[in-house]
Amino acid sequence: MTELTPRLLLSAYASGVFPMAESAESSEIFWFNPEMRGVMPLGGLHVSRSLRKAMRARGLKVTANQCFSDVMAACADREETWINPEITALYTELHEVGHAHSIEVWQGSDLVGGLYGVSLGAAFFGESMFSHQSNASKIALVGLVARLNLGSFKLLDMQFLTPHLASLGGVEISQKDYQNQLEAALPLKADFYRLKATDTYSLLALSVSQVSTQIS
Repeated sequence: MTELTPRLLLSAYASGVFPMAESAESSEIFWFNPEMRGVMPLGGLHVSRSLRKAMRARGLKVTANQCFSDVMAACADREETWINPEITALYTELHEVGHAHSIEVWQGSDLVGGLYGVSLGAAFFGESMFSHQSNASKIALVGLVARLNLGSFKLLDMQFLTPHLASLGGVEISQKDYQNQLEAALPLKADFYRLKATDTYSLLALSVSQVSTQIS
C-alpha cells in the first residue's frame, strides 16, 4: 500500500480526487471523484437578510489560520466523521507548509464556527466546517469567499452539494465541467494571504463591497 504523504495528497487534488476515511476509528482511507461535484461560484454567494443581520452581531470577528488544529478537531467532533487521526496529521502537515488553511469565527474569545481546506494554484478545496452557534459556519464561508475573491482564486470546490451549501448559492456540476474548471485554475497564481493572517475584518463590509453577492 502506497504511503499517504502531503505530496501525494496535493497530487490527488490536482487530479480532482480527495480522500475520506470510513470513520474516526478506521485506518482505511478511500479516494473519491464524484460524478457530480459541488462548487461555490465565487461571484454567486447568496447572503440572506437574516445572515446579514447575524454578521452584525456585537463582538463577532473572523480570522484566518489562527488555530488550524482547533478547527480540524471541531470539524471531527461529531457522531459520524470521516476525519481520522491520519487525515488530521496529513492536513496539519499541509497547513505547516502553507497549503491548508482555516477560517475561524469568534464570538468574543469563543471559537463558535469555522472551516478548513486546501489551496493549490487558484483553486481552493473546502474540506469541512463546523458551527457551535447559529449561522457560524455560514459566516465562515462568507469570510472564505471574501478572502478568495481578494486573492484572485477561480474555483471553490465544496466536494458534495448539501442543502446548507445550496442555500448559500452552491451548485452541482458534472465531473467533466469540474475537471475543466480545475485545469484552468491550477496554473494560475492566487494569494490566500492578500489579507494578512492576523487581520480581522468586517464581514458585512467585505461581503457587500469585495464579494459579488446576491442579497435577498
